[in-house]
Amino acid sequence: MMKKENINTGFSLIGPFAQLITLAGLPDKGTIHDEEIMALENAAILLKEDTIYRVDDYDILRKEAEKLNAAHIKLTDELVCVPGFIDAHTHICFAGTRSNDYRMRNAGKTYLEISASGGGIWDTVNSTRKATLDELIYLTTQRAERHLAEGVTTIEVKSGYGLSVIEELKMLNAIQQANENTQADLIPTCLAAHIPPKNAGNCTAYLNDIIENLFPVIKNGKLSNRVDVFIEENAFRNEEIKPYLTRAKEMGFDITVHADQFTCGGSALAVEFQALSADHLEASTDAEIEILAKSNVVAVALPGASIGLGCSFTPVRKMLDAGLAVAIASDWNPGSAPIGDLLCTASLLGTFEKLSNAEVLAGITYRAANALGLKDRGRLAAGMLADFNLFETHNYHEIFYHQGKLKPKYVYKKGKQIITSN
Repeated sequence: MMKKENINTGFSLIGPFAQLITLAGLPDKGTIHDEEIMALENAAILLKEDTIYRVDDYDILRKEAEKLNAAHIKLTDELVCVPGFIDAHTHICFAGTRSNDYRMRNAGKTYLEISASGGGIWDTVNSTRKATLDELIYLTTQRAERHLAEGVTTIEVKSGYGLSVIEELKMLNAIQQANENTQADLIPTCLAAHIPPKNAGNCTAYLNDIIENLFPVIKNGKLSNRVDVFIEENAFRNEEIKPYLTRAKEMGFDITVHADQFTCGGSALAVEFQALSADHLEASTDAEIEILAKSNVVAVALPGASIGLGCSFTPVRKMLDAGLAVAIASDWNPGSAPIGDLLCTASLLGTFEKLSNAEVLAGITYRAANALGLKDRGRLAAGMLADFNLFETHNYHEIFYHQGKLKPKYVYKKGKQIITSN
C-alpha cells in the first residue's frame, strides 16, 4: 500500500523498501557472486522528474525531501526494488502465428521439412507483409505493453520479416509509431539481412538494394541506428555479408550479429566488426569463447529460443568464467521463442547453467543496457533513468526462486508509476 504526501515540485521520494538492489559497483564482465550485491534495507529513492537524484537510507532522504518540498510516496507494504528489466533482443513486430511449426517440431519434423510444408520464417514474412501498417503498430504495441507489465521497461525490437525495402520500411515505421503508443522504450534494429528473400537470386544484389535504398531512409528518418545480420548456413555467410556491415559502419550504424546459433563463425565476425553484441551463441565452443573474451562484444544468451526449439542453452557459465560480458534476452518471436517471458526464461537459464541470482539480474539489467549501448539505465544510481520494479516480497532471491511467476506489483518508468498489478 502507498500513501502520497506533499505537493510535487519535480522531486519525489519513494520508500522505505524491504530491500533496494542498486547493482552499483558490480563488474561489466565476468562472474558475480551473490555476496557482491548490496541489498540496502530501509532505503529509499529520491527522484528528480524522470531521473534518480539520490539513493540512501530512508530516514536521511526523508529529511532532504522535506527541505525540497518533494512529493512523498510512503510504502507500507514489504517491497523489494530492482532496476527495470531490459530485453536486448526481440522480434515482437510481426503478424500471424507459427503454432503449426511448434506442433510439427515437437512431433519430430526437421527444420527443412517444416519449411517445405509452408512453415518457418517465410510463414511469418508472408503474414507480416499482408498486415497493414496500423495492424503492425497495434500488434507491436500490445506485446510491448505485456512486456512492460512484467517489468521490462526497455525493449529492443527488430525488423526482418519484410525482406524488401518497402516491407522493412513498413516494419520500422510500425516500431517507431508503437514506441509513441507505449511508455516502454522501444529500441529499433534493422534486420533486413535476416534470411535471403525467396527468388532474390543473387544475395549480393539484395544486400546492395538495402544499402542503397533502405539505409539512407532509415538513417535520415531516425528509424533505427542499429543493423543486425543473421549468420548461418541457411541465412547469410561471413564473406558475403562483410561489405554490407562495412557500409553500415561507415554510415554510423551500431552493429549486432545473430551468431553461432547452429554453426560457428558469426561470433568471429562480430568481433571483427566491433559489434555491440553477438546474440544466440548456443553452438559456441571454447575457441569462440576465447575470441569473444578478448573483445568488448557483449554475449547475449537467448534461453527462450533454446526452450522453444528444445536445444542446448548458450554456455553462459563457461562464458562468465572466461570473463565475458553476458546479457540475457527473451528473443520473443513467433517461431522459436513464442514464450516471450524475459524473467521466466532468464530464471530457467540460471537453473540449467548454474548462474548466481546476481548474474541473472545483471544480465537483464545493466549488462543488457551495455548490449544496446545505453549508459543511462540498468542500475539505480544518481543520474540514471528512474526505471525500476517493485516486487511484493522481502528478499530479491524470491524473484528468481519463483522462476517468473512472481511479477512486479508496481512498475516505474522515468519516475512515474505506470503499472499496478491486482
